[in-house]
Amino acid sequence: MSTHDEKTPDARAYLLAPETILQSRYRVVRHLGNGGMGAVYEAIDLRLGHTVALKQALTSDEELWKQFEREARLMAGLNHPVLPRVSDYFTEGHRAFFVMQFVEGQDLAEIILQQPGPFPRHAVVAWADQLLDALIYLHSRERQVIHRDIKPHNLKVTPTGKIILLDFGLAKTQIANSAGAESCISVFGYTPRYAPLEQIQDRGTTPQSDIYALGATLYHLLTGVKPTDALARAAALVSAKPSPLKPANEVNVAVGPELAAILDRAMAQNPDERFGTASEFREALRHLGRVDGVPEVELIVHQTPFEATVVEILETGDTTLVASSVRTGATGRLGSHGIAAVFVIMLLAFGVFCAYYPWKLPMPARAEISAPQLPLLSESVMQGARIGTRVARKRRP
Repeated sequence: MSTHDEKTPDARAYLLAPETILQSRYRVVRHLGNGGMGAVYEAIDLRLGHTVALKQALTSDEELWKQFEREARLMAGLNHPVLPRVSDYFTEGHRAFFVMQFVEGQDLAEIILQQPGPFPRHAVVAWADQLLDALIYLHSRERQVIHRDIKPHNLKVTPTGKIILLDFGLAKTQIANSAGAESCISVFGYTPRYAPLEQIQDRGTTPQSDIYALGATLYHLLTGVKPTDALARAAALVSAKPSPLKPANEVNVAVGPELAAILDRAMAQNPDERFGTASEFREALRHLGRVDGVPEVELIVHQTPFEATVVEILETGDTTLVASSVRTGATGRLGSHGIAAVFVIMLLAFGVFCAYYPWKLPMPARAEISAPQLPLLSESVMQGARIGTRVARKRRP
């Protein structure tokens, strides 16, 4: 596996200079930023005379090139007001590009940096309603689309206040209601803090995975605090410690207990405990009250290019992790996942040891130590303890 920040030094050599012309048609104006798999530019379509967004693959990996082309083909077939349209795909000079609708505005990651703190509740709920309408569209298609990378820097707010969902580089397509591996095409990857446990563990993703990611994003917007990583939550549960993820209304009282409960359900570790569909999630939010179609939020204008994939270690951890090959079968991983698994298992073993070892201590101290018993662990918690322990198994994305 590689991370975007590890590829950045080489990737910068591939970046296009302003005024570069591609296909005798697209003139590059400026570099807008980088995503998990590519760079994005503002460009002019010289043939039609309008502004477009140009996305370039920043990889020499042939399999990731194929995924890049699949992303272009996938987006070209989508038609929804929350999703940008793709109009062209081409290769030039051992580089791959696709052309899509240019969306004016700022992504939420940039806005968060400029305006730290919670966003207005009414604005976030209105954006959630628009995004859930897009997820309903994606998840209900005959060839179902799962985005798998919903997070603030993949969401752009237009000058009119509408929200746009970007970057389908990790998207998975499959025949709806099909569990057949042969029907799935995807690349392994995730963004810490916004990805659900099953995606991090590479145990397969479903529409409930998008529901978790959207819930985590809404939590961040409503509280001004990044949600706790799913691995850290699993480790806390296994070691019988309090959940490190505080209810949203405890972080920001303006969220309210009803909305906090909705977010809690959307971010459940067990996919079966989340909302069954995006429609169900949307209805739960609508029961809170009227949803405004286009919220009014004062945004700070920022003209310089914004790098959405700045390396953030421990404190933030928003870098998208992308595998170097495309897979259609399940496979376990060692490395960082194996280390996490060993750590969790050691915590569990130490807890059992402490509970049952006959400590040679004075009676009062012994009574205090031996009294607590380890709680029974649910199936979802036990799954968290098995992080990274399965190897060479065929994956169903």
